[in-house]
Amino acid sequence: MDIPRFHLAFPVRDLAEARAFYGLLLGCPEGRSSDEWIDFDFHGHQIVAHLAPDEVGHKSTNDVDGHNVPVRHFGALLSPADWDVLAERLKAAGTRFVIEPYTRFKGEPGEQSTMFFLDPSGNALEFKAFADDAMVFAK
Repeated sequence: MDIPRFHLAFPVRDLAEARAFYGLLLGCPEGRSSDEWIDFDFHGHQIVAHLAPDEVGHKSTNDVDGHNVPVRHFGALLSPADWDVLAERLKAAGTRFVIEPYTRFKGEPGEQSTMFFLDPSGNALEFKAFADDAMVFAK
């Protein structure tokens, strides 16, 4: 089944930082751009970094599985193998994690690998992996 692509626009403080982070570190191919924004291919979805330094960063968190999860965040659900590769790449690059890579809800419905980190503008990202895709929306 084809899944519709999503589009997400978000603020950044500096386009060169965004280009290095999303393009080089996360490996998102760059699409169109201007002096005020950059399109990236985010695992088949379109994200757009807009220059808006006064709007960056996350402010609120909620408790999830004993961790303070940034309320405003985005990310992708990867295969377990791709998640492991990304986690190792981020660790090797010296990424400071908001929540270190770990298994959430271990042994329960919805068990998942997850990690949270910030981009250079303070936008929170979460990447997840489910060993069983049927668990994505499990209660």
